[in-house]
Amino acid sequence: MNLVARAKAILLTPAQEWPVIEKETTTAAQLYTGYIIPLAAIGPIARAIGFSMIGVNLGALGSWKVSPARAIGREIVSYVLALAGCWVLAWIIDTLAPKFGGQSNFLQALKVAAYSATASWVFAVFAIVPALAILSLLGLYSLYLLYLGLPVCMKSPADKTLGYTVVVVLATIAVFAVVAILAGAIFPYGRPGMTLNVS
Repeated sequence: MNLVARAKAILLTPAQEWPVIEKETTTAAQLYTGYIIPLAAIGPIARAIGFSMIGVNLGALGSWKVSPARAIGREIVSYVLALAGCWVLAWIIDTLAPKFGGQSNFLQALKVAAYSATASWVFAVFAIVPALAILSLLGLYSLYLLYLGLPVCMKSPADKTLGYTVVVVLATIAVFAVVAILAGAIFPYGRPGMTLNVS
């Protein structure tokens, strides 16, 4: 299945799509090159454009923009760390599976990590206009996708799926908080490179 068709199916008909995903034969490399790498790039590209070209409106103070070089550098670091974060998340899903009555299978865990993240990756496009970035919260739909995917791919019993989902979500928050902190530490938006355009 191609990327657009899969993204559309997992977003619009997830209950029907997860069993299809679970049965698919694939490799980690195919998941990364065919799905994770292109979709995970949406947010970093949108943020780099939004913060460097459009900026954040500060009302009477004008607007805040980041230099294109700083925005691109920061988002490249963020992107690489996010790709690694997806692998770490799959490892967490796989490690936790037996504790919630599921079956350990790293490839299936990587499928869950990748396909459940679809909503957060796709809706990150709103960051291209910083004033609309709040709409990126639509990406929280990924939590529901995760909840539907865990019992199908990791074989967790229905009565343990909610607990499994909550623990994975907490781990995800921790992983991506570390990603954000590392990206900020390696390539901060900081003062150098910022411009304040007063109207």
